[in-house]
Amino acid sequence: MKKLPLSYFMLAIIVLVLDQVTKYFIKAHLGTFDTINVTSFFSIVYAENIGSAFGLFKSLGSTFFIMVSSLAVIALSVMIVKDLANRMPYSLLLGGAAGNLLDRLMRGYVVDFLDFHIGTFHWPAFNIADSALTLGILFLFYSAVFKHAN
Repeated sequence: MKKLPLSYFMLAIIVLVLDQVTKYFIKAHLGTFDTINVTSFFSIVYAENIGSAFGLFKSLGSTFFIMVSSLAVIALSVMIVKDLANRMPYSLLLGGAAGNLLDRLMRGYVVDFLDFHIGTFHWPAFNIADSALTLGILFLFYSAVFKHAN
């Protein structure tokens, strides 16, 4: 029996809520660029990202990212209803896109706080929404590769 699209929208909402709760907690307890060292390779930080992934394209401005994210939210919602085979990846993408969109609408920037590093090399800080976006893309890639392999 196929799950109804509602359950996939609920997954997107869970991602959105988890993302926003963690960002609220970070913003309430850390100042900009404060760091909590958790392990030798992982820290919790507070960073404000006005660009896209990894802080790229900052010069495009918040309005551009709000427009693109809004269109993505609409397109992903349609895909959850129409593409039965990829509803789960689309729901992760929807939750992640909505989480970062909400940040831009409320604050004008995205709150990032997960910081992985080796020595002085730091992967750009990211958040729960970014993690959901990455997982959704990986699942779609996996689906595309193995669908075409058969």
